[in-house]
Amino acid sequence: MTTLICGSIAYDNIMVFHDRFKNHILPEQIHILNVAFLVPEMRREFGGCAGNIAYNLKLLGGEPLIMATVGDDADSYLLRLDDLGISRSHVRRIAGSFTAQAFITTDLDDNQITAFHPGAMSFSHLNKVSDAKGATLGIVAPDGRDGMLKHANDLVAAGIPFVFDPGQGLPMFSGEELLQFMRLAEYACFNDYEAKLLCDRTGRSIEQLADEVCALIVTRGSEGSLIFAEGQRHEIPCVKADALIDPTGCGDAYRSGLLYGISEAWDWVKTGRMAALMGAIKIGHRGGQNHRPSREEIAIRYEAAFGKAPW
Repeated sequence: MTTLICGSIAYDNIMVFHDRFKNHILPEQIHILNVAFLVPEMRREFGGCAGNIAYNLKLLGGEPLIMATVGDDADSYLLRLDDLGISRSHVRRIAGSFTAQAFITTDLDDNQITAFHPGAMSFSHLNKVSDAKGATLGIVAPDGRDGMLKHANDLVAAGIPFVFDPGQGLPMFSGEELLQFMRLAEYACFNDYEAKLLCDRTGRSIEQLADEVCALIVTRGSEGSLIFAEGQRHEIPCVKADALIDPTGCGDAYRSGLLYGISEAWDWVKTGRMAALMGAIKIGHRGGQNHRPSREEIAIRYEAAFGKAPW
């Protein structure tokens, strides 16, 4: 089952601040904020929501198909996709632009300050879902605003059910636009902060919003996740991680589990558990794409956590 992943491909420039932001940001001086953080650790990782989701879905044995835009500096990323066996037939290069770039600073409490340059991502609307033949499931992940609007409508026109996952792009949309996304999508996924913002923007409760889709998922970090589906509320526990190394990309790993479970027609509890496991595996590694468990190892971890193998 081919899953079309509409979203960003980006380079993540990740820096570690060996202190806590709260020790350096004075609330009473926030209106004249001028703070510099010394970050002795820095690395560049392959990232972007579409890239991360596809990477994790491939680990599970799924068939990801990325639809994204990149810039002149994308050669190393494109070669990586080739090495991973992930198709880049719908990854469009935009001449004269940079690939989207995130500059992420993480403190000792795992708080993050991120600056993001969209670059080629702003041209994602040039891609057409109709060009992706054979896709049977989709996701609209964070991307250029126009691209997200267009791809949601294109997926409906193509008869492809999809997950609405606006992530950090949620503030770009009005309450009515967000409601329209919910009406078009079969599924929707948010973290707890995004879910609260969604409720504020739309004036609706999370339970009311859940009525617009087949399933609405809210991730809550170490508190696990909630899945509202078919009038039921499923509480999915957090899976204990081997180590808490880097939260970057954990949400994308979680979403790969959701997509895999949906594609395999699993029930929501099993789907949520696989999603939680993928997030726990990711958080034990730096960057969004440096964990490399085999499918067999994923099954072993799942059985250890939940008492039964997933396949």
